[in-house]
Amino acid sequence: MQISDRPITAIQTERRATVRRTTGETDVQVSINLDGTGKCQTATGIPFLDHMLNQIASHGLLDLEVTAQGDLEIDDHHTNEDVGITLGQALAKALDNRQGIVRFGHFIAPLDEALIQVALDFSGRPHLSYGLDIPTQRVGTYDTQLVREFFVAIVNHAQMTLHIRQLDGINSHHLIEATFKAFARSLRMAVEIDPRRAGKIPSSKGVL
Repeated sequence: MQISDRPITAIQTERRATVRRTTGETDVQVSINLDGTGKCQTATGIPFLDHMLNQIASHGLLDLEVTAQGDLEIDDHHTNEDVGITLGQALAKALDNRQGIVRFGHFIAPLDEALIQVALDFSGRPHLSYGLDIPTQRVGTYDTQLVREFFVAIVNHAQMTLHIRQLDGINSHHLIEATFKAFARSLRMAVEIDPRRAGKIPSSKGVL
């Protein structure tokens, strides 16, 4: 892996953004189109994470491209976290000042026996309330502790409030996938343009 000293860079066009984050551990690039159709291309080196990113794109109706090179010879932690950080930064860039958006989103997603509730707010105040109780340490080769780390990274860098609640479920794969689907649908709701806002900031304070 080639390491660059270049800082984080971002390019924005309308509700699109491309962000690249290069560190001594990873090199991650994310491109996002909030007004997409669910197209997704991912190559993170972590197959289960790629599968979950596809859930975000498909059910969030985002166009998403993610590439990552990381120190997977150590473990998946750095790459998983840095993909979350870069995706969060891309969301923040694409939303800009969040003018005209619905802002809040919520969804309850079933997947067989699993039932997950997600609520989020692009509040400008990062907070994660994480209520998953995943029964196994791994799904395939993916460490299930990394689910929380991924959402911590997104929350901190997209500047959102996110609540995840497990209402039912015993299968680790089902629980995680239902979480990503519920997150995607909540995200889709929150970033939609509200025609009644007339392009104003969705806050009584006038700023987020």
